[in-house]
Amino acid sequence: MSDSDRSQPFGTHDGGEAAELEQLRREAALLREQLQNAAGGQRSPREIQQLEARIDSLASRNAKLMDTLKDARQQLLALREEVDRLGQPPSGYGVLLGAHEDNTVDVFTSGRKMRLTCSPNIDVAAMKKGQTVRLNEALTVVEAGTYEAVGEISTLREVLADGRRALVVGHADEERIVWLAEPLVAVEDMDPAVAELLDEEDRPRKLRPGDSLLVDTKAGYAFERIPKAEVEDLVLEEVPDVAYSDIGGLTRQIEQIRDAVELPFLHKELYREYALRPPKGVLLYGPPGTGKTLIAKAVANSLAKKMAEVRGDDAREAKSYFLNIKGPELLNKFVGETERHIRLIFQRAREKASEGTPVIVFFDEMDS
Repeated sequence: MSDSDRSQPFGTHDGGEAAELEQLRREAALLREQLQNAAGGQRSPREIQQLEARIDSLASRNAKLMDTLKDARQQLLALREEVDRLGQPPSGYGVLLGAHEDNTVDVFTSGRKMRLTCSPNIDVAAMKKGQTVRLNEALTVVEAGTYEAVGEISTLREVLADGRRALVVGHADEERIVWLAEPLVAVEDMDPAVAELLDEEDRPRKLRPGDSLLVDTKAGYAFERIPKAEVEDLVLEEVPDVAYSDIGGLTRQIEQIRDAVELPFLHKELYREYALRPPKGVLLYGPPGTGKTLIAKAVANSLAKKMAEVRGDDAREAKSYFLNIKGPELLNKFVGETERHIRLIFQRAREKASEGTPVIVFFDEMDS
C-alpha cells in the first residue's frame, strides 16, 4: 500500500469536516447579522435570547470540530512517520580500523576495508579502534557502538614491540597477527592524554603469553581477554590474612616449613653462593582438621610481609596469593587432560608471581 493510499481516509475525513466547519462559520455570521438586525429593528427579547443560544451552540460545535481536526492531523503525521520508518533501507555494521584528520575513517565491512565519511553528529575524535560502527545506505557512519562480544578464542603468543599488535594462535595452531582493541592496550603503550584520564580500576591488565583473547579473524582485531574457565573452576584464589600466631601447637612444624619456603625467597644470594637447592615443595600430612591448610595460608601471608620489608615497602600493604586446588577435581577420564590442567595451574601461578607477589600453590586432598 502506498503513502497516498494509507492517508486517503484521513484526507477525505479532513475535507468533509472542513466543509462542515465552513458551513457553521457562515451560519454563525448569518446569526450575528440577524442579531444586529434584530437589535436595530427592536426585536423581542425572546428572539434575541434564542439567537444568542444558537450562536453559543454553533461556537461549541466549532470548537469540537477544531479539536477533532487537530487529533486527525496528529494521527496522520504519526502514521506517515511509521510508514517512513518501515520503509528505511537496512543498516550495515563494520569495525573501525582508524580515523584521519579530515574526519574520515577506515572501516572493515562486508569483507572489505573502506574509507568512509562520518555524519556531522559523530565525534570522530572520541571513536576508538576496534569499535563497532553503524552505516547507512550511502555507507556513511551514523552511529558508534561498543566492541564485538562474540568471535573466536585464540591464545596469545606475544605482544609485538609496538604494543598495538599481537601474535595469536588459533584453531589448528594457526598463527596470525591481530590488532589490539583499545581495552587491551597496555597503559604504557597508550596516548599519555588518554592514560591520564583512566582510573586505577579502569586501567587494563597487561597481557601475558597464554591469555585467551576474543578475536575477529576477518577484521583482524582482538577485543577482550577471556578468563580461563577451566582454571577458574579448579583454583580458589584468595589473599590470606592468617598469621603464625593464629596457629597453636605446631611450633616445630611451622619452623620447618618456614626454613623450607621462606629462606629460599629471602636469601636467594646465599643459596646461589653455596649452591644450595631449595625444595620444590612441602608435603603436609595428617588427619583432617590439624591445621595443614592454615599453615599454608600463614606461610603465604608471612612471606609477603617479609619480602615487603626487604624491598623497603609498607608491610601492612603486602599482598600474596594462595591458590587452593582440590586434588580430586584435577582427575579427568580423558588422556592428558589432568596433566594439562596442572600445567595451566602453574602457568597461572607464574603469571601472579611475575608481578612480584609471592604465590603459594596448595594441592588439597591429593590422596583422595
